[in-house]
Amino acid sequence: MNKIEEIIQASKLSELLNKKNEDEKKKNVLVWVLAIVGAVAAVAAIAYAVYRFLTPDYLEDFEDDFEDDFDDDFFEDEEESEQKAEK
Repeated sequence: MNKIEEIIQASKLSELLNKKNEDEKKKNVLVWVLAIVGAVAAVAAIAYAVYRFLTPDYLEDFEDDFEDDFDDDFFEDEEESEQKAEK
């Protein structure tokens, strides 16, 4: 009877170990999937950062030119109105 009980306990133990191995395999697959997704996201972020750094900002140049012209016209109008008022 002792031998039979030992065999039953050994089989239960081996079943538990097999379940743990299956759970570990599932976790391992999940870790690999998350690692791949993270790597792809990191490469995409780096590519976007390089693109933003190397692309010239044409809009900034346009706004600077426009603001300069507007300021000059505004101050010239004030000067003309002051000169007219003095006369």
